[in-house]
Amino acid sequence: MAHLESTLVNWTDFAQTRRELGAGFVRILGYFREDGVKSVTAIEEAMRSRNAAALVLPAHTLKGESRQFGAERLSLIAEEIETVARRCVEYHESPEELIEQVVALRPVFEETLQLLEREANPLAHRRPTFGRKAGDPVTQGFGRL
Repeated sequence: MAHLESTLVNWTDFAQTRRELGAGFVRILGYFREDGVKSVTAIEEAMRSRNAAALVLPAHTLKGESRQFGAERLSLIAEEIETVARRCVEYHESPEELIEQVVALRPVFEETLQLLEREANPLAHRRPTFGRKAGDPVTQGFGRL
């Protein structure tokens, strides 16, 4: 699962955003959830109606917000939807070639959001720090007999 997580989220980017946003991080992550749900729904609706123009803005929004939190796979899918939709608008084509990406979008969004929220939870189990293995007891050096 660790490999799957690494392809979903770039934890370095996530940590950098967390540092930069400070106390507002959890609130902004909540906005990402709300905006993401709206964007995914708008993309699905636009695809059902084969409306390439209606795909562009929600895909663009989702791409940018995903990148901010290190949600790599989600960002890449949204970027592909945006790029192809723009081309379809330009050439007056139907966006049917995006069906596979649109179908994959919601599950990737939900799985990614679950990982981000789990990591953002102050009560969540954290990744081990460098040099320690998960589950290793912290040994107390001072005052040991």
